Amino acid sequence: MQAFVTVGSTKFDDLIDTVASEDFLTRLSANGYTRLVVQYGKSKLRLPFQGETSHGVEIIAWQFKPSLSEEYLAADLVISHAGSGTILEVLRLNKRLIVVANETLLDNHQRELADALSTQGHLVSSTVSSLPQALESIATMKVVPFPPFDGSKFARILDEEMGFI
Repeated sequence: MQAFVTVGSTKFDDLIDTVASEDFLTRLSANGYTRLVVQYGKSKLRLPFQGETSHGVEIIAWQFKPSLSEEYLAADLVISHAGSGTILEVLRLNKRLIVVANETLLDNHQRELADALSTQGHLVSSTVSSLPQALESIATMKVVPFPPFDGSKFARILDEEMGFI
């Protein structure tokens, strides 16, 4: 199985350091994952030898790609920063998702979004320090499928605002 970690275009060193830790890699392997793909953005890369196996997990890392869609599709689990675009794209693919809000950002709206979606059963919201334990939670969680996009809701609101209905 494959896990994919993404920090987007930001710097999120704490998340990268955690997914490179012995505790995390050991738990990832214990949960059946044999491959870890990491998109590290502007973070410092401190992962073990790329392409090598560490704690039974092959690690592949890169900074940026034009699109992450292929990575989302290939992954059995996505671990992501709490960017709303990333969250929605992954949830619409019905992938298991752990969201880690970057607590160093100014306005912590990311934590609010992650916690709300976690409460609804769509994902697991985690802190960097509790990420190894979040692997256990997502493995046993019955994930509530995210509702498909319905553009008619927006159209109805727009029509109401414009006075058409």
